[in-house]
Amino acid sequence: MLIHKLLSDGAARRPDRVAFHWVDRNKSLTYAGAFDAVEDAAAVLHHLGVRKGDRVTIFAHNGMDYLLAMFGCFRIGAIAALVNVKFADELAYYMGNHKPSVVIYTHDMREAVFAASKAVGTVRHLVCMDGPQEGALAWPELMGAGFPAPPDPGDEDAIAHLSYTSGTSGKPKGACLAHEPVVRATRCIAERLRLTPDDISFGPTALSSSYQLVSNLLPALHNQCTVNVMRFWDQKAGYDALVAAGATVFAANPTFLAEVLEESRARGRTPPALRMGLSGGGPVPPTLKTAWRDELSLPLIESYGQSELGGFVALGGPDLPGNDEIGAIGRTLCDKEVRIFDHADREVAPGEVGEIVLRGGYMKGYWEMPEKTAEALRNDWLHTGDLGFIDLSGRLTMRGRRSELIVVDGESWFPRDVEEALMQDRRVLQAALIGLPDKALGQRPAAFIVASGGANGAGIDTEALRSFAAGLCGRDLAQMTLTFMETLPMTPTGKISKAQLAELAMEKTDVKA
Repeated sequence: MLIHKLLSDGAARRPDRVAFHWVDRNKSLTYAGAFDAVEDAAAVLHHLGVRKGDRVTIFAHNGMDYLLAMFGCFRIGAIAALVNVKFADELAYYMGNHKPSVVIYTHDMREAVFAASKAVGTVRHLVCMDGPQEGALAWPELMGAGFPAPPDPGDEDAIAHLSYTSGTSGKPKGACLAHEPVVRATRCIAERLRLTPDDISFGPTALSSSYQLVSNLLPALHNQCTVNVMRFWDQKAGYDALVAAGATVFAANPTFLAEVLEESRARGRTPPALRMGLSGGGPVPPTLKTAWRDELSLPLIESYGQSELGGFVALGGPDLPGNDEIGAIGRTLCDKEVRIFDHADREVAPGEVGEIVLRGGYMKGYWEMPEKTAEALRNDWLHTGDLGFIDLSGRLTMRGRRSELIVVDGESWFPRDVEEALMQDRRVLQAALIGLPDKALGQRPAAFIVASGGANGAGIDTEALRSFAAGLCGRDLAQMTLTFMETLPMTPTGKISKAQLAELAMEKTDVKA
């Protein structure tokens, strides 16, 4: 099935149901209206000379026009290359990789777009979403011009979009995601979440991330739900928007989910229609899952995926989890075969830690990177680079990235163990552990902490916190430094940026109460 067929199916089945709602501008489109608008977007792109297989860079903030431009690309068989606006300084790299013929952007990105387009030399048209700009066409005028839409190429195996990796281990790579595997994967996600047409999904994370596509957008469209997108999230305004939308599903990252918990505590109530939180982009602390269950009486469903997938490897369910389920992500999904391999690519026994690998429903490869593709897809398995185990019930538990393991005095540490132990203290909202070079220890553990309620560590006895965490994780934390911060640096995809923390750690010393 083709991704854009979800809209045509919705227009046929529930034409008057709201498909898309842009929270910041309070703009909505019904399924019938969204289908017509995507046909207009497809006509615009075809008028601009875009053909099947051509790349179209979308470099914009979340909004209605972003959705229409993206689905317009899907509709004509073009490839939507989605780049986060936070990567403005690196835009020339991304565009140089996929060599677009058209770039669609928001007005405040003009300088970066014009510079990158000049450097790349393949761009035939620049299109500004917000109206006329010198040297660019105006998206609103093009959408109203009445150009005829071309025939649908109808190729389920065609690449729909380039999903760029976060670049934590080298230059970002464009994972080529095709229509049919993405539709199949997101149908499995919708079924796991038990979505119905009455659900209202809400996603404030960047549309440029594949997580937004496979958590908030496509699973909801399978069931003709309403999808909310939002650009300007903050704790109070975001909470108010959730309530106003009547959202039943909140698809976000751990930081936003923690903020909903904090705001619910502050107001003494939960967004009334909400029935689940869905997390991606990074590991979810068990303490956050437990708090959602015990304080909000809601499941916080953890997902695990990668840019290389048009879906998830594993996903929890919409029931309140038992204590034995809190530490696991959830069961693997039926569109993929998931195994755990050792360093020699041999399958290990249930419960044994190894690399998470899978086959079925993954990328066609990295755009213009055959060597990287061969490395990731060797022996027809996608090697994730993540370590974990699968228990006898089929639940996957993550242990961490292979690259994030730290070796302290000859012992290998999974940072997640220490981070989760620190967050067992209710005063700790977030924790991140990295290893720094140390002559005596090999690597010295350094923890960065955000205290609950913005206390910045005031009143927290760091020695007592070390002792408390050591007792839970079974590690000697005497040499671990503790640094309290107001916020932790984040990547554009919503993950804690441990690379930036490593830079900061060289400048900071242990903070004691």
